[in-house]
Amino acid sequence: MQKIMQPLLVLATLSTISPSAWSEGMIYKCKNPEGETIYKKSPCLDEGQTVSSWEEPGREQKKTSIRQGKSGHYFLEGAVNGAALTFLIDTGASGVALSDSFAVAAKIACKADKVTMHTANGSIKGCLATAPTLKFGPFQLKNVGVMILPNLSQPLLGMSVLEQFNIEQDHGEMRISER
Repeated sequence: MQKIMQPLLVLATLSTISPSAWSEGMIYKCKNPEGETIYKKSPCLDEGQTVSSWEEPGREQKKTSIRQGKSGHYFLEGAVNGAALTFLIDTGASGVALSDSFAVAAKIACKADKVTMHTANGSIKGCLATAPTLKFGPFQLKNVGVMILPNLSQPLLGMSVLEQFNIEQDHGEMRISER
């Protein structure tokens, strides 16, 4: 009877720890300096020993890797409001820029009068709008502010979106992951 009760007691203890710990992402199984096994929501201390740790089931960090193109730029497939496109990842752009013809195809309308925007290629008149959905790689954002520019040859994925993610770039590869 005692052999049956001990595992049940451990299971009951874990079930009371698990929901709150999993909401934070990790549970650590440690040994304290006396050699006793303990379960914690924080990493084991240096004087203890980590036996194991586990993450919340099904919670995997989303990430994508992009190889640098021959031009030295990074391109990424995506969609705005369900319409497919290829973004140029532009850390020098303040926001997302779409061509006026793409905006029509994606059913995105200007929400204000034309404004003058300053780009690397000079000033241009365009307008501001909101994209109900923006997807790239494994990521999806809702209600994203975009700029609609006439005759834009390449859609730009700029910092208004990129700053929401961790970005690393080296040896011709860019990695984007959730924060």
